[in-house]
Amino acid sequence: MSSLRSAPWFDRVIRAFVLASVWLCAALRVPLARATCERPNIVWLIADDQRWDDYSFMGHPWIRTPNLDRLAAQSLVFERGYVPTSLCRPSLASLITGLYPHQHGITGNDPAENRRDPAARQRLVDRFLKNPRLPAILQEYGYLSFQSGKWWEGHYSNGGFTHGMTHGDVTRGGRHGDVGLRIGRRTMQPVFDFIDMAVAGGKPFFLWFAPMMPHLPHNPPDRFLARYRAQGHPLPLARYYAMCEWWDETCGELLDYLDKKGLTENTIVFYVCDNGWVQRLDSAGGPFGGPRGKRSAYDGGVRTPIMIRWPGHVKPRRDKDSLASSLDFVPTVLAALGISGAHDYPGIDLLDPDAVASRDAVFGEIYLHDIVDLDDPTQSLLYRWVVTSEWKYIEPTSLAKGEFGPASPMLARIRIDPDETINVARLFPEVVRRLHARLRAVWHTEQRDRSGRDR
Repeated sequence: MSSLRSAPWFDRVIRAFVLASVWLCAALRVPLARATCERPNIVWLIADDQRWDDYSFMGHPWIRTPNLDRLAAQSLVFERGYVPTSLCRPSLASLITGLYPHQHGITGNDPAENRRDPAARQRLVDRFLKNPRLPAILQEYGYLSFQSGKWWEGHYSNGGFTHGMTHGDVTRGGRHGDVGLRIGRRTMQPVFDFIDMAVAGGKPFFLWFAPMMPHLPHNPPDRFLARYRAQGHPLPLARYYAMCEWWDETCGELLDYLDKKGLTENTIVFYVCDNGWVQRLDSAGGPFGGPRGKRSAYDGGVRTPIMIRWPGHVKPRRDKDSLASSLDFVPTVLAALGISGAHDYPGIDLLDPDAVASRDAVFGEIYLHDIVDLDDPTQSLLYRWVVTSEWKYIEPTSLAKGEFGPASPMLARIRIDPDETINVARLFPEVVRRLHARLRAVWHTEQRDRSGRDR
């Protein structure tokens, strides 16, 4: 066989085959990955604690996000994107597994039994390891992958990443991701070095880029803070606005590096935020901000713009009506790469127009911060919710106290009441019954809601 490969005619055949494959992909307008040609790189930009409309491209009157504005102009933008839950660890676990929290088991940030007990925390990681993880799937197809930024699940390899920054050492930076949290705020070099390594090795890559931004601490550089202070905003608000712009600059540095390396055309960029945020003007909100934001069932906690950029394959446009979910990221990536049968995911391929058009609802669930029972998510469940083109229905459980959602079942006409301030459940009982049935179809629990009705 070695003598065969050394033959000049063998090399000419191989080159001709490669050229023919590339020509066929172009002629048929089939994505290269789907035709088993060159596989694209995948980059996920993951914001942390930012409300869905706190971007200039989403209409915010003060916050400047020029780099994300540019990305939006180059992307398919789903303005009505959602995450299934509004707390960072379970939201990120859903993002990388493609599963609801009640499926992957990570319903909160910490174990209720003893949040600082290493053995208890390891049980959460062990539960996480039972799930499919996108980097592990991609590794089977020759991808290198890199974890940077926030990562709760111990060592980066637990996510299936081939490379990364987080080693699960809480003494080196806390449970959010130890040294991985340096990315964005202190340096971009580890990400750039990984990209260079993958390119030098001729490998496609997946990048998890999740700086803890604009998350607390709100300590932006003066060059950003001064702008918002000059506009007359109170200091806590100015700091948050400046953090949003700092996050934007960090995204711009990464996108510019892809341009510099000639990788933009063959890289699919996804954008999402792990959960929303409402900035208070005092310190009473603590690490969760103001009401109706982080941890809540309202859109201020669970809504996010979702963007996908893939030059030559995805036509840039703004979709103001279709519903998208972070649960769609994994199936969308796998479909783009022509990988089938990896798992039975609840999400859809966001690049399939028929799948997007046929979707009429997205769903989510809100839990206690601390996980009561790894094997029974209902023990921590506060709310379930469903949103359609017209309605948002939020259903509390007996554990809900009205702090992160309504005290009784709530129906909002989301199109004309985007802040969910008017409960019209009594006016539209048939809509409530229909949406309650939709929630049961997604996940039938034995827990009872606030009205005593079997859920």
